[in-house]
Amino acid sequence: MIHQYKLGGYNIVLDICSGAVHAVDDLAYDLIAGFESKTKEQLLADMAQRYPTVPAEEIKSCYAQIEALRDEGQLFTPDTFAPMAGKFKEKSAGVIKALCLHVAHTCNLNCSYCFASQGKYHGDRAVMRFEVGKRALDFLIEHSGKRRNLEVDFFGGEPLMNFQVVKDLVAYARSREKEAGKNFRFTLTTNGMLIDDDVIDFANREMSNVVLSLDGRKEIHDRYRVDYAGNGSWERIVPKFQKLVAARGGKNYYMRGTFTHQNPDFVQDIRQMLDLGFTELSMEPVVCAPEDPSALTPADIEIVKQQYEELAELMLQRDREGRPFTFYHYMIDLSGGPCIYKRISGCGSGTEYMAVTPWGDLYPCHQFVGEERFKLGDIWNGLDNPEVQGEFAACNVYAKPECQDCWAKLYCSGGCAANAYHATGAITGIYESGCELFRKRMECAIMLAVARAAEGR
Repeated sequence: MIHQYKLGGYNIVLDICSGAVHAVDDLAYDLIAGFESKTKEQLLADMAQRYPTVPAEEIKSCYAQIEALRDEGQLFTPDTFAPMAGKFKEKSAGVIKALCLHVAHTCNLNCSYCFASQGKYHGDRAVMRFEVGKRALDFLIEHSGKRRNLEVDFFGGEPLMNFQVVKDLVAYARSREKEAGKNFRFTLTTNGMLIDDDVIDFANREMSNVVLSLDGRKEIHDRYRVDYAGNGSWERIVPKFQKLVAARGGKNYYMRGTFTHQNPDFVQDIRQMLDLGFTELSMEPVVCAPEDPSALTPADIEIVKQQYEELAELMLQRDREGRPFTFYHYMIDLSGGPCIYKRISGCGSGTEYMAVTPWGDLYPCHQFVGEERFKLGDIWNGLDNPEVQGEFAACNVYAKPECQDCWAKLYCSGGCAANAYHATGAITGIYESGCELFRKRMECAIMLAVARAAEGR
């Protein structure tokens, strides 16, 4: 399978199953387009007519180069991965490598688009006791097999509303690392309201990554990210974010925003973040019910797709000016990239990765918390819902018939199970607007990588 497109002045050809990316001239682009559907004689004749100024020998030479790439497995590579799809997760069955600890099912903001119902997750407000978190860390160690590197995300709600427990749990994990033969990597996601010098010092000492919630422009951010009195939070959190990022040396953080129907022109929010001094950025499309006022409309989707192109051009411009920045969804490694295991099997939710509620209940990931049918068990008694865990173990890109002819399937790995469930009622469903945006993001990310390579960056 191949995918061809033109963007940013480049003719790009992707060989999906080998991962090869080719930037070619017009002649090669058109030859590749007809290579499988026409005979050699027909195709050469068509090209001679389309390119009358190009010598016949040059057209033949280009055709021969395409044949060579095919023979080398870099073009028209057959898809041989389907028989492997169910086997990769079998090899790591029972091994958990990461937990998302919901240390606070409560929040000091009242964001209307919040998938977590302002931190309550459709249930009661609560904070995690140290004893629960301690048992969760023991559970992770016990179920991590031979894996040395383990990941723990402190999540909410707002985890800094239970900051002392966060600190105590990190200390406990560190105390167990040597004897357990493990290495913990911690991440903190925060809305910033409670950041102070103590938080900054602790985060910069113990957190491998910090995710900071900011929606960009003040008027956009303050429309949704308000406190319970209805007051916007932008002016209160931005100085704190700037101080934290400066103390981290501008590294190992992400400024994570959400764009909605109110700001499909999200590149303006990216520009605002850059003006504030932030360079590690992510903007995510809102996921909500179609009737929600914040939901993206079909017209918004078209605007967003154009914005992704504008974003790639902005990144190239800033590269040339010596002021580069990172956009999470455009981080792509064309020389290495994810192994075929990850490309086929996906994120590992419900198998390698799970979320833990303040009471110790286990769910496939943070976006399933509160959906009782997806409860997998708890940290005290272990996993006791093999049927649902089996659903997640079998959830891969080849489990979705609609994905089979999609050129992006080995980039998205089947997409987000939670988004699929909330859009269609099945974890193997297709979140169509999400797929459409993902494909556009990938085209822009690959074009950006091609352009940087061409410019020697």
